[in-house]
Amino acid sequence: MSVLSGFNHSIDSVPNNRVKHFLRYIMTNTNQLTIGKLASAAGVGVETVRYYQRRNLLPTPASPGGAFRTYAPEQADRIRFIKRAQELGFSLEQVAALLQLEDGSDRQAVRQLAAEKLAYIRAKIVDLAKMEAVLAHLIHECEATGQASPCPIIGALAGTTVASCHS
Repeated sequence: MSVLSGFNHSIDSVPNNRVKHFLRYIMTNTNQLTIGKLASAAGVGVETVRYYQRRNLLPTPASPGGAFRTYAPEQADRIRFIKRAQELGFSLEQVAALLQLEDGSDRQAVRQLAAEKLAYIRAKIVDLAKMEAVLAHLIHECEATGQASPCPIIGALAGTTVASCHS
């Protein structure tokens, strides 16, 4: 299906020269995407695309002859790469490093980044397990003490009681 399907007018009937130039460009380069189409293809918003460009995670395309900027469809793959890396907990700085290693030529560096992220996640899991144990203990204490006693959860948050767990 053509990018311009449903466009029933000739290019010459378009009053704006910039739009005419853009339409001619798109008609001859149908594999190119506008920022909106790129964002949609990658499953993100237009502002995300712009943000990634500002962070130098995506190249900013040239404007051909002053026309609107267009993007290669492969840029959608790059955006999805960035999003998947973020879902695994990589920061944008780490994503930038991974993108530099994207060709896989330095597997040791990629493995090192992934190993560091895994160690961080494992430490976070240990911390979360401790937090879970303390909160479970406080909830149990709250249920066991009744209304006449001060709330152990509020006391622990205020620092008036010690939130400890004997497990």
